[in-house]
Amino acid sequence: MTVTADLADPAYQAYLLLRNAFTVTLILAGADKFLNAMIDWVEYLAPAIPRTFGVPAEIFLRGAGILEIALGIWLALVPRRAAYWVVGWFALIIVDLLAVGTHYDVALRDFALLLGALALGRLASGVHRWHEQHA
Repeated sequence: MTVTADLADPAYQAYLLLRNAFTVTLILAGADKFLNAMIDWVEYLAPAIPRTFGVPAEIFLRGAGILEIALGIWLALVPRRAAYWVVGWFALIIVDLLAVGTHYDVALRDFALLLGALALGRLASGVHRWHEQHA
């Protein structure tokens, strides 16, 4: 499938919407791992995970925040590749939330985000194909 890089194309509009929304969301969520302005992220982290890595939960979350910011930037620049890494990131978050055992609603919403990131990857491949044909 090729997605024309034309703002009148609904598929291209969906691609831009998803790319920009995921980029901003990942960067803001990553930055908030340092600020805890939106939520206390430790509440959403299974205690076994930082214990496994031998670091305090706050340090683990800051590392996760750096990764999320990097994913957001990469997604803005190379969405056809980064989108699939975002899918993997959401899968890991879902596993973590299921391990916490109290945030099944958030895990379900993150599953919907995972599917959105997968759709973005597919659309980005189509946009990339169009750019290759018209370069």
